[in-house]
Amino acid sequence: MHARRRSSPLHASGFTLLEMIVVLVIIGLIMGLVGPRLFGQADKAKVQTAGTQIRMLGGALQTMRLDISRWPTESEGLALLTTKPVGEGANGWAGPYLDEAVPNDPWGHPYQYAPQPSGSQPYTLYSFGADGVRGGEGQDADIGHVPGDAAPN
Repeated sequence: MHARRRSSPLHASGFTLLEMIVVLVIIGLIMGLVGPRLFGQADKAKVQTAGTQIRMLGGALQTMRLDISRWPTESEGLALLTTKPVGEGANGWAGPYLDEAVPNDPWGHPYQYAPQPSGSQPYTLYSFGADGVRGGEGQDADIGHVPGDAAPN
């Protein structure tokens, strides 16, 4: 019969506390260098998404206008793209003009719509940007066909 050899505590395998701390410090340094770049790309992607959604909503508004011969009123807003109007405004409405409900902007705020011209567009349609309030700079800037703009963003 063979006697089992027991390993002594001096020969135990595994990582020491110092080795684990060194690895965690290295991971922390890498995340400190790479993290801000990744978050910057995510912010840029949200701005691009807002621009794309505004163009999509603009196309749906144009199609609806061809059908009903008018733009939505301010009180009807973008909801008219998915909900048939009541009364005389219902003539010609062939919607819904969106496959799903009107989306919020990438920051969770509703898009702003008004039937007044903005830049080269016969309507105003924009997002408040990341801060959710009018005005701002960078990612907080308003995106789209902003009131008072000479040309859309």
